[in-house]
Amino acid sequence: MNVRSTHLRTSVFGKQICLVLLLLSLYGSISAQQKSAVVQELHVSAGPLTSALGLLRQQSGANIMYDANLLKHLTVKAQDFRGQSVEDVLRQLLKGSGFSFSSTEGVFIIKKEKVTAPVTGTITDEETGARLPGVSVLVKGNTQGSITNAEGAFTLQADPHGDTLLFSSLGYKPGRLVLNGQQQVTIRLKSDASVLNSVVVVGYGQTTKGDLTGAVSHVSSENFNTGVFSSPEQLLQGKVPGLNITRSGDPNATPAVILRGPSTFREGEAQQPFYVIDGVPGANIQLVSPADILSMDVLKDAASTAIYGARAANGVIMITTRRAKQGQSWISYNAYAASERISNKIDMLSANELRQYLKDNNKSLTPAYEDNANTDWQKEVTRNGVSQSHNLSFGGGNEKTLFDGSINYLQNNGIIKTSSLERLNVRANLEQRAFNDVLKINLSISNSLSTQNRAPEQVYLNMLNYIPTVNIFNPDGTYKEDLSRSRGYLNPVSLIDNNSDRTKEKIMLGNARAELKLLPGLRYTMSLSLQDQQINRDIYNNRASSLSPNTNGQATRSAFTNSRKVLESYFNYDKTFGKHDLRLLAGYSWQEDRTGDGFQTSQQGFVSDVTAGNNLNLGGAKDGYLPNYGTTRIQTLRFISFYGRVNYLYEDKYLLQVSVRRDGSSAFGINNRWGTFPAVSGAWKISKEKFMDNIRWIEELKLRAGYGVTGNSLGFDPLIARFRNDIFGKFYSDGRIISSIGPVQNDNPNLKWERTGMANIGIDLTLWKGRLSVTADYYDKRTTDLIYSYEVPSPPYFVPNMLANVGAMSNKGIELQVNVVPVKTANFTWSTSANIAHNKNRVVSLSNDMFSVKYIETADLGGKGQSGNKSQLIQAGYALGAFYLWQYEGKDKEGNSTFRSANGGITKEPSSTDRYYSGDAQPAIIYGWNNSFTFHQFDASIFIRGVSGNKILNATLANLNNPAEATGYDMPRITLGEAVTDAKAPYISTRYLENGSYLRLDNVTIGYTIPVPGKYVRKLRVYATGNNLALITKYKGIDPEINMGGLTPGIDNNNFYPKTRSFLLGLNATF
Repeated sequence: MNVRSTHLRTSVFGKQICLVLLLLSLYGSISAQQKSAVVQELHVSAGPLTSALGLLRQQSGANIMYDANLLKHLTVKAQDFRGQSVEDVLRQLLKGSGFSFSSTEGVFIIKKEKVTAPVTGTITDEETGARLPGVSVLVKGNTQGSITNAEGAFTLQADPHGDTLLFSSLGYKPGRLVLNGQQQVTIRLKSDASVLNSVVVVGYGQTTKGDLTGAVSHVSSENFNTGVFSSPEQLLQGKVPGLNITRSGDPNATPAVILRGPSTFREGEAQQPFYVIDGVPGANIQLVSPADILSMDVLKDAASTAIYGARAANGVIMITTRRAKQGQSWISYNAYAASERISNKIDMLSANELRQYLKDNNKSLTPAYEDNANTDWQKEVTRNGVSQSHNLSFGGGNEKTLFDGSINYLQNNGIIKTSSLERLNVRANLEQRAFNDVLKINLSISNSLSTQNRAPEQVYLNMLNYIPTVNIFNPDGTYKEDLSRSRGYLNPVSLIDNNSDRTKEKIMLGNARAELKLLPGLRYTMSLSLQDQQINRDIYNNRASSLSPNTNGQATRSAFTNSRKVLESYFNYDKTFGKHDLRLLAGYSWQEDRTGDGFQTSQQGFVSDVTAGNNLNLGGAKDGYLPNYGTTRIQTLRFISFYGRVNYLYEDKYLLQVSVRRDGSSAFGINNRWGTFPAVSGAWKISKEKFMDNIRWIEELKLRAGYGVTGNSLGFDPLIARFRNDIFGKFYSDGRIISSIGPVQNDNPNLKWERTGMANIGIDLTLWKGRLSVTADYYDKRTTDLIYSYEVPSPPYFVPNMLANVGAMSNKGIELQVNVVPVKTANFTWSTSANIAHNKNRVVSLSNDMFSVKYIETADLGGKGQSGNKSQLIQAGYALGAFYLWQYEGKDKEGNSTFRSANGGITKEPSSTDRYYSGDAQPAIIYGWNNSFTFHQFDASIFIRGVSGNKILNATLANLNNPAEATGYDMPRITLGEAVTDAKAPYISTRYLENGSYLRLDNVTIGYTIPVPGKYVRKLRVYATGNNLALITKYKGIDPEINMGGLTPGIDNNNFYPKTRSFLLGLNATF
């Protein structure tokens, strides 16, 4: 950016900050003045109260209002006041009179004190008579309130003669009751189908389900998954049609989240949805504890996501946390304790079975590998993981001030020994209203402190193939292993015991938000947020480590800080006139990311393991050792946006939404730093038409359609389009190794956004007062200008490849969500929800006039005799993750593997040209089905999910099934049918390409809400949950739920942390 644009950006940002500070200081100044009125000296003579009040008003200048007729018979005694506040003087004058006062913006209002008494009641469903827990009960005009308990009962203080009680609950129409002497009441609330899915959070605001014009899935906390979860994404697994979430059993693993199919050739964050937490875009999802989340809204089509422009191509997930409400004070404690164990093991041969197999084939173990042992290495490195979670939250407030906060502690010990996650999350929020709600200020802070311990990745393969005939230790106590062996053959227990990898991470997010009502219907909002992330990683391979042999210990330490500053400034205007409803949004956004601020270094040659890698200066590496400094470079990325949206509703039937966002980023080429992302959508509420008046069983029938364009700038290196130098090589001179600097990346001034255009057509149907609801969507998504590294001539270019916008990819699909309440009585309710989605992914093109490639080979899995043979390819006409394999044709007479050649013949020596397209990893269907039951105080839920139509390459089994090397490795049971001479048995071929379909009983929960007669405990529930209880699949590996992220999805390749089966006991208590 040039100097002028930088100055302009800084100037605008500075003015915005000054405006917020001005508002805050103005509020503070006026508030201070209101509270600073002091009576210097006042003498009150015995006589009428009204005379004393008039004298106080004259002396202090205070604005005191009262009804003189009510006070004319009241008197006061003689009193003197010096240096006291107006509030203190009024309290003394009114003491014992039966009157009190309130203060609003400096005006003191004297009114008769209410005589309150306990008012109790029960709230039920008007249709079924079922008692309703969790209903909010408020006394109109003050902050008195309560919430019904599990029996639908409440108690609060109110004036039985004249107070009005207000009742509200999700899924029911609001109720009210004017007390006329009653102190015990019964309220029946009427179900409201339109409220069942009412509030939906969208970009820069919220709307109702009925007014949506795009594809949005709303999931409330009542429908979240239950289990040992360390990441909020897991709450949605199987709950949202079109959202595919996969995760291993590693407590430190990040789930792969793919919405409506992959749409980029980049990996990591570039494939994930964009997250917005409580209105803060790009907030780190680790800051949110699952127990603190109230709801999650998944924005799926471009008409819904385009307001976030260049970050919305993969969808947007809006997370809303629990916040305080007026008149509702609470303290909640939620906890669970869980036990996890490995859900499935690969069936390897025992030591005796291996010995017998070798004997049957006239082979024998190498003497060094025969200890007459029978070691189960999978058992030795795994354990039952014990986990616990504790969440304490609180909230409360009045009409002016609201506050809430929470503390969450999670400890998740993985099933692989030494792997674990420990995390402490703390958050606090404060909301203050002023000037008759003209100004609303919200301050929030969130902190996350975590410690992650990882087991070496080499453990996963070695716990399978390490030979079982040897002991763990030699007689002298050292670990039994042969470091001269190839293929990374290492004692798995030694890997666990002698290596540590610990990461400590601190994340802080502070946000200040101010909302100012300028005119009727016109609001201005400004939000400032700062996110800071500190990552410290310590890796130590001790003196006995097989990962760093002959080094006397090796330590690597790193410390990095990343920061993100975000400013959001926007106006909202809402206007209703006649049959028209208009909502306008216009805003500006500024963001600056600073990453990589830190260091990394390493050291060897430690005298002792006592200090591990904590003191690198105690090491003494050999001459010539070069420390590992990593990629330590500070990078800055800036982002500027202008956006707007128009929502128009006519006669509550016809809806139109138009939005546009213009984004600029410093990451892209100087010729293409700006992009424009428009969207338009509409809806027709057919059920509101007159010809539908007599069809009363249809509550809602709505058609939706939209088209929009979004971009993908997530996960970008800020220097992606720049010419860059780096460590280019090394040379030896005068007894020293010297590093040289040279070009490693070409400049591309034309590099630009990846753009995704998406059309969406949908229908929403609700029948029989919400007992049945259906949502269906069809979408057509096409992504162009895909970024990939293409070959270029060198010279004239500095290096022989360059990042360029060339490719295109398509995703087309159908989504269906059905919610049904088959049974609903006073004592029993059964509700069921099912979703299913089909997506067809295809690469459309890889070339243009400047850059050309026929296909891109990926997934080099290695293996003996297979060097350079990759197992997947990216090619036009095929899905991402297309398998390109040798065609297995069975065994010949000698029992050796044979394969189909390119000319259609049979060969035992396949070449790289003999590979065939063999299917792909993309699932044709993903689905989920949940059933929930309530019976009196009992509740239960059963959740099933699965996928169908995908392939998995079981490269782990291929690697293990190597009978020619059975004298030195353990073998899977499949090897018993193999000829010991078959050296081609482990070749990656269609033999190991398996059906990846599965159906999983993912969750069963049974709960009981304990009746609590005490007024201090509102709810007390205990529950038991089992996760991953059963699995139906033809897949022979550990688990078919293989990571679908990256460019090589669907490959089980020796590095899969086993999935777990968990059982937990939990408690929910609200006070």
